[in-house]
Amino acid sequence: LLSADYSQIELRIMAHFSKDPVLVEAFRNGEDIHARTAQEVFGVGPMGQTAEHRRAAKAINFGIIYGLSAFGLAQQLGIAQKEAAQFINAYFSRYRGVKEYLDRVLVETRKSGETKTLFGRIRPMPEINSPQVQLRNFAERTALNSPLQGTAADLIKLAMIAIAKRLKKEKLKAQMILQVHDELVFETPPKEKTVLEDLVREEMEGVYKLEVPLGVEICTGPNWRDLE
Repeated sequence: LLSADYSQIELRIMAHFSKDPVLVEAFRNGEDIHARTAQEVFGVGPMGQTAEHRRAAKAINFGIIYGLSAFGLAQQLGIAQKEAAQFINAYFSRYRGVKEYLDRVLVETRKSGETKTLFGRIRPMPEINSPQVQLRNFAERTALNSPLQGTAADLIKLAMIAIAKRLKKEKLKAQMILQVHDELVFETPPKEKTVLEDLVREEMEGVYKLEVPLGVEICTGPNWRDLE
């Protein structure tokens, strides 16, 4: 088996949409994005970072995509809500482009009642202006995430089409057997492994040119459990 997984694709799409200079620079330089966020938010360089710094940075990075609140972050990290709010404020003060992008998405969605992926796929969002607070809050979180998650789904489907064409064109026996979120799984004869790895990486990373490079992590093994 061969497994190919997009690395931090939603954060990369966030960098593309927001054009935040700090986020774009980090991905273009191939930096560890969680280490970079820990540095930006906590003021601690990579050598001084603890597992707690990294865990908090990871929670913030992925949580921002889902409209994470100070209460939600406090629950995740087991810290005071006031401290969590300080972390989120510190994040937005360093990643100003991300804050501006998220605010813009909410304004546009309230106006149009829908969100769009990079490729124009529409998701209606009727509850965004609901008088019911719970419905409205959920719609706002969904509006923030849908363009990112939806674009990731679009990209992997385009990559699947391109890979299927290449497998046929190059008369390979390898077969694409599963798509799980941002991961594709293939069955391949051992002698085709290297060729397949190069082909899959080329098509997945080159599927569309974003502001930052797409990254793909590839593992191989005799079964799903023992992929490495």
